[in-house]
Amino acid sequence: MQTRRERLLAPPAWWIAVAAFAIAWGWVAFVVAGPPAAVAVAVAVAVVTGALLWSYGSTVLEAGPDGLRVGRAHLTHEHVGAVTALDASGARTLLGPGADARAWLHVRPYISTAVQVEVRDPADPAPYWVVSTRDPSAIARALGRPAGPIRPEAGIDQPSTDQTSTDPR
Repeated sequence: MQTRRERLLAPPAWWIAVAAFAIAWGWVAFVVAGPPAAVAVAVAVAVVTGALLWSYGSTVLEAGPDGLRVGRAHLTHEHVGAVTALDASGARTLLGPGADARAWLHVRPYISTAVQVEVRDPADPAPYWVVSTRDPSAIARALGRPAGPIRPEAGIDQPSTDQTSTDPR
């Protein structure tokens, strides 16, 4: 079994937003206090927001013979159940109307695909993990349980189309 390692980095557009935010604050400081304060404020804001974004977007996802590790969370291989690769639509469904409130989530809004990993630990209250990943099928293969993409409507009770209306009007 191979090991798959992925860092869930924030996209370049988010880093551009950090720079724009710092420039905006620098401009406010320039108008209020002049150039030296503007530079100091812009640098401070860039450092603080950049550090926060780095912290948020630097989670390491590792799947392999030892199980699944997401940041400091670890699901050992003997507790890994079925693994389902989720396309964008399947992930959206599983995080929305098809969600289980007990599920453990590590999702990033800038990554549209994910993997669902069933938890086979009776002591764990979470029935499954949902983790953002740019290559869900590679994570499933690394865990030794390759699966196809989930259908978007899985887990949702769809109304039957053969029912007749009983509206008394």
